[in-house]
Amino acid sequence: MERLKNRKNQPRGIPPPKRGLVVERLIPVAYKVLNARITLINNLKKLLKVMPVNACKWCSEIHVGPVGHPFKSCRGPQASIRKGAHEWVEAVVEDMLVPVEAYHLYDILGKRISHEERFSIPRIPAVVELCIQAGVDLPEYPTKRRRKPVIRIGRKEFIDADESELPDPNPDAPKPEILAEILDSEIVPPSGKEDTAFLAVKTLEMWEEMREGAKRLMKMYPVRVCGYCPEVHVGPTGHKAQNCGAHKHQQRNGQHGWQAAVLDDLIPPKFVWHVPDVNKPLERELRNFYG
Repeated sequence: MERLKNRKNQPRGIPPPKRGLVVERLIPVAYKVLNARITLINNLKKLLKVMPVNACKWCSEIHVGPVGHPFKSCRGPQASIRKGAHEWVEAVVEDMLVPVEAYHLYDILGKRISHEERFSIPRIPAVVELCIQAGVDLPEYPTKRRRKPVIRIGRKEFIDADESELPDPNPDAPKPEILAEILDSEIVPPSGKEDTAFLAVKTLEMWEEMREGAKRLMKMYPVRVCGYCPEVHVGPTGHKAQNCGAHKHQQRNGQHGWQAAVLDDLIPPKFVWHVPDVNKPLERELRNFYG
């Protein structure tokens, strides 16, 4: 249903990204999304210093609290031997903020990534790739920027317009600041309960800011997801790498079944049991009463 709604809300006409251009009004949004993601990661690292979070060693389940929950819901390897019991270890940021990677495209209108190129093209966080295509300049991930729309000479063929008469872009033009991730060794935890609560509120705000901004970008810049596995591709057409490992992938020769992605495909939410009292572990008999 959400995919159908997104399709109805698409702007009419050929959008600038399909003509090889960047939407100028969305460039600040892209920088905002990128900085919100970096701030979110930094804040989570700080909160983990004062609030214990447990992650299952065998599955993706996490639990916020000093002791993992007692519910036998593990579906990871050898779960039957453990009768579904989780094996809890200390969680890291990646356990809470699900990493979703995508191939980096130098040219959004270039040839589709082939199966043979799957190891030679860098993979980066999909949200970061979306921000790059929306106008964020990262020196380590160069991308082609056109100042004139491409000239279509066929359904799938085009040539770049002549930009020789345009003035050279000013390399010294001011650009929005990009924040940096704090190293684990440099993390300073909040000093008290008030600082912790303030940091927690800011963390939630950054989460919402990242998702809201990414949702705006996805309305203009296409994002694809495989209908069989969680693979995401930021671009008008999915890649050709045959690395789908979902059920019956042999019948498809490992090819992905691409479809329009929704926000939760790009930034998956992570759900946990709500803990009424962090100092008291959850009771197995009261599972139906917890949210």
